[in-house]
Amino acid sequence: MTTINILVTGGAGYIGSHTSRQLIEAGYSVTVVDNLYSGHRWAIPDEATFIEGDVGDHPLMESVLKERKINAVVHFAGHIVVPESVSDPLKYYSNNALNSGRLIAACQEAGVEHFVFSSTAATYGAPQVISIDEQVRTEPINPYGRTKLITEWMLEDIAHAANRSPFRYIALRYFNVAGASLDTTLGQATAEATHLIKVACEAATGQRESITIFGTDYETDDGTCIRDYIHVEDLAGAHLNALTWLLKGGDSQVLNCGYGHGYSVREVIETVKAVSGVDFEVVEGSRRAGDPPELIADSSRIRERLGWTPNLDNLEIICRTAWKWEQKLSSQHAAGSG
Repeated sequence: MTTINILVTGGAGYIGSHTSRQLIEAGYSVTVVDNLYSGHRWAIPDEATFIEGDVGDHPLMESVLKERKINAVVHFAGHIVVPESVSDPLKYYSNNALNSGRLIAACQEAGVEHFVFSSTAATYGAPQVISIDEQVRTEPINPYGRTKLITEWMLEDIAHAANRSPFRYIALRYFNVAGASLDTTLGQATAEATHLIKVACEAATGQRESITIFGTDYETDDGTCIRDYIHVEDLAGAHLNALTWLLKGGDSQVLNCGYGHGYSVREVIETVKAVSGVDFEVVEGSRRAGDPPELIADSSRIRERLGWTPNLDNLEIICRTAWKWEQKLSSQHAAGSG
């Protein structure tokens, strides 16, 4: 059997590390390139080849792609904090857009024809529809979403330039990624994370004094925003489906990654309280600008075209794995400071 070599950029990060492990378990040879800006060396599987470096380093990436005989790239590396993108937009345009362009150019020069891109539902902005399919107009409202969309445009244009190469790609638009590996060896360890389930678990472990609900007067059943949460292991599996599709000759696709139903902020908080057994303080605050009442993925396309079948579509499992992971992190931090 011919070995298929996969380059994972940002493989030391939250989603990249879960995907790297699943790729190895599926029999792929994995090379991880990560500058460890927000990722962690311990998160990279021992079986992967690790190269510390930046995806914007064109000579490095071209040499890695050629020397490692890379067949496909899974591109996670990028900045992802929305408020930071608003306060420091050049940081996001430089890393998310320009460096992605340099990586794609290196792929072209090295003859790599398959590319899976970590995109985001932030490309849709604040749509007026609840169930969002891939035909909904992309109108991002922050630099983070814009830089991801710019990369999607680059991929689309290069794939259409048939005179250059038979380059094909899949862009996966994530909704709200959460949870941790079932064996608690991998999870979200990014400092100053802003995701609701992560923040709630930090409150349950005493790392935060309280958690704030931003808006309680939305037109939803309990007045709080509703979001579509997807377990990180199911999302990692979607990347394997995407690779299989491309390697078998499938055409380029833009696909939503979500479960197709959502939970309110209050439901998430109550679930974290239930799985942790901790009744942490909840503060009711005012709405944040740009928060739609409800955002749900229409994920029928990825299910139908790629055969993606989620296995962990359960809020309790998502919150329980996130809680157990946060307990582990908290104890490690306590031991390190003791």
